[in-house]
Formats: sequence, structure tokens, C-alpha cells
Amino acid sequence: MRHLLYALPLLFASPAYADELSDAVAADMPELMELYRHLHANPELSFQEEQTAARLAAIAEELGFEVTTGVGGHGVVAVMENGPGPVLLMRADMDGLPVEEQTGLDFASQVVATTDEGIESRVMHACGHDTHMTAWVGAARQLVARRDQWSGTLVAILQPAEERGAGARMMLEDGLYERFPKPDFALAFHDSASAPAGSIGVVPGFAMANVDSVDIHVHGVGGHGAYPHTTRDPIVLGSRIVGALQTLVSREVDPQQPAVVTVGSFRSGSKHNIISDQAQLLLTVRSYTDEVREQLLSGIERIARAEGIVAGLPEELMPEVTRRNEYTPAVYNTPDLTGELMNVWRGRFGEARVLEGEPVMGGEDFSRFWRADRENIQSVLFWVGGVPADRWEAAERGEIQLPSLHSGLWAPDAEAVVSTATEALVVAAMEILAPE
Repeated sequence: MRHLLYALPLLFASPAYADELSDAVAADMPELMELYRHLHANPELSFQEEQTAARLAAIAEELGFEVTTGVGGHGVVAVMENGPGPVLLMRADMDGLPVEEQTGLDFASQVVATTDEGIESRVMHACGHDTHMTAWVGAARQLVARRDQWSGTLVAILQPAEERGAGARMMLEDGLYERFPKPDFALAFHDSASAPAGSIGVVPGFAMANVDSVDIHVHGVGGHGAYPHTTRDPIVLGSRIVGALQTLVSREVDPQQPAVVTVGSFRSGSKHNIISDQAQLLLTVRSYTDEVREQLLSGIERIARAEGIVAGLPEELMPEVTRRNEYTPAVYNTPDLTGELMNVWRGRFGEARVLEGEPVMGGEDFSRFWRADRENIQSVLFWVGGVPADRWEAAERGEIQLPSLHSGLWAPDAEAVVSTATEALVVAAMEILAPE
């Protein structure tokens, strides 16, 4: 989203025009902000979103949706049929992160939970999913109130375990497209920690990356550090693998194709004078196209084995490469719908607030809802800026460095995010579901 990183002189002015929808959203904001503060103070980790799902499912039922809970874990599906027309899926994600909050907010999370790995951790909505859920409720309310202005079916879903790259897959595997109306369109947003509060960023085509996690278990022959000639040092072998991996991006992938191979962890050994018999490398691998993704993953396997051969390891001690199942496919915003909605949002909010951004190498599993039937579904995930105005201006002057998403310091201007996202979701839905 680097296109959003410059001053926008009109950004914090009034919207391009005010109307009844803007007034209705403004009137709803006190109650929505109360919900936001509750969600922020009570985050739940991935696969543990039971209370969050129950609270929001109850709200959807009160609005008149036909609600099903427990879809793909703690997923919620709320369906409203409103005459003939297309089916729109509108998604928000629910899970928090194992991060200790450092914002100093009056309603900061004090929640402590145990991760799947058995680690006790503080929990925080450090990725803004609390704003996503609140705007989901706000948009649902406004669309219910305007049923005479749209025709079709709204499938509003609450997804678990986005942070683990699993929730969308779990809901689809649990029959999301078989048990409920299958969408013609899919829509979601994400708050941005690198854009001014109230801005909207749209990226046509690839917007976010394929994300793979890869483990390399390097075997060796351990021994005394004074007698390395009697060993096969896994740290030396692991270091060779790390170095060789750099050539995947620099010498094998087309320079015009974005790709990242990062070794995020290298663990081995326990004492100064002991050569270990194993090492563990943990990698994150990023790409956009399926072809480059497979090129990187197969290249990692090839390089690890080749370096094992060079080190003279027997077959039973060759490095083991494991692709973790937390893969999330690249987010692709279908161009026709992206262009249509960009025009709608610019007409509503003004040119200065709606900008075409650049793709990023972060990941999001929202793309699975499109990839499940990419020939028949159009899909858009857009950004809503969350950096408070005073902090944005201070960062522009070089006085502060802004925290990123997943930081314990991330405190968006939630009111600006929720109000902007609510309006943007509503006008997008009404454009998609406009009666013929």
C-alpha cells in the first residue's frame, strides 16, 4: 500500500457528499463503538472464537438473518434472501493474536489464553479484526434497513482462524457453498496501519501474496567441538542451505515476478563445545502466481537435498523439507468488479480518499472464497486506512515511526475505520445487488 503513504490534503475533510446513509451510519456509531470496545477488550485466539461468534450470531438473528453457527469450527453464516438477484458473500474475520497489548487504551485487552502449542500468552486484536466485525454489523444493519433498495441474497459470514490461514478452508470444507447459497460476488475489507484514517485503498488484480511456511530439518553427526573432523556439522550445512536459498529469487525466478524466501528461524545446538546432530530452519515463502509458488517450493526441496549430498550425508540423513498446511493463496481482486466499485467509492467519498494501491507480500485467506470457483465468482478485498490524523501528520514530519499490524502498539482510529468501512460495504453491496 505504498501509494497511500503520502499526504492527502482533503482526506480529513467532509465526505464528497452527505446523505441519508451517512446520517444513519453516524447515528449508529455510538452503539457500534460500544460493540467495538467490547470486542477489542475480549479477543479470542484462532480456533477459540466461541464467545465472539455467539455474540455476533445473536445480533444477526435479531436483524432477521437465518443464522447457522459452528460452520468450519466457530464460523457463522447469516443468510438474508431478498428477492431475485445475485448472491453476495460479505465476510469478516474474528480471531485475535498472541500479542501483549501496549496501546494504553482504557479498554485494552487483559485477556490471557493458551495457544495450540500450549503456551500461555496475552491476546490482542492487533490486526484490526475487531474493526472488521464491527463494520460487518454496521453494514448488515444498514442493508436490512434498506431491503426495498436491493434485490438478491446476502450471505454475511464470520470466519474463524484467519491468522492461521485455516478458517476459510475449514468453512468451505464444511459445505459453505453446498449448504448455503453460493456467491456470485465476495466482498471484504482490511484495516491498514500504513494509510490515513478514513482512506480507502483498492488494488486491482493480485493484492496479497501466496504464503507458505516451510520447515527444513537438517540432520548431522554430532560430537565434540574440538574434533569437528569426526562430525557432520548441521550448522555448517544449514548455513550453506540458507546461502543457496537466496539464489532462488535472485537467479531462478523471473525478475518481473515478485518472490520472497525468508529464513525466519535457525535453531541448533545447546553448548559452546558441542556440535549438534540436528538443526531446524523455518521459512516463509511468498509469491503471487501458482507457477512461481511451485518453482520456489520445489527449489527449496532441491537445494536442501543437493547441499546434503555435497556434505556427504548418507540417504537416511538427508535434510527433510516439510510444507506446513497453513498455506494461504494469493488475494486476487477481479478487475471488472474492482473497477466498478472503485468508481462507486470515488463518487461517494471523493477522489482524494479512494486511491489505487500497490500489491503487498502479506497474506490473507479470503482469496479461498474466490478460488473455490474462480470462473463464476467476482471478488474484492479493499483496505481502509486506520492511522489517526495526528499520528499520520507526525509520521509525515519524521517525528515518529508508525507501528505495523500485529504490533502491540497498533491502535487505529476505530471510529474512522468502522464508519468508512460500513458505508463502503453498504454502497458496494447495493451496487452489486441493485434491482434490474
